Amino acid sequence: MRFNHYLNFQGETEAAFTFYRSIFGGEFSSLTRYGDMPAQEGLDLSETEKSLILHVALPINEYTELMGSDVNDKLCTPNTPAFVKGSNHFIAIILSASEQVEAQRLFEALSVKGKVEMPLEKTFWGALYAAFTDQFGVQWMINCLLEEHTI
Repeated sequence: MRFNHYLNFQGETEAAFTFYRSIFGGEFSSLTRYGDMPAQEGLDLSETEKSLILHVALPINEYTELMGSDVNDKLCTPNTPAFVKGSNHFIAIILSASEQVEAQRLFEALSVKGKVEMPLEKTFWGALYAAFTDQFGVQWMINCLLEEHTI
């Protein structure tokens, strides 16, 4: 089973995924723009809207891809809630690093221009842990076990 994360942005998907690719490496396995869609009757997209990301996927490892898109209000249904940046208050992506150096690298890179809730530090559960929101409004947690710790 694969468990992937899908992020929505409003005009920032390309910048966000270029940023994430600089941290995680690799190449996009998919990148489609709204302008790549077949013409649809009644859907008139501006040149700016056509340049936005319809879907992008960045493989992180053989089991995980980070995916995303720019929300386009013209394609939303009446039941779709309006996009509000950073409104995913109770959803975070958790990265489990296997080495302290990697945990530090991920924290320093992903938190650039973001808001740190808890800096990377040792915890009572025997791990290095950090919580923060990146510059694109996505919440992250990093956890790196320092020793065998049972619950």
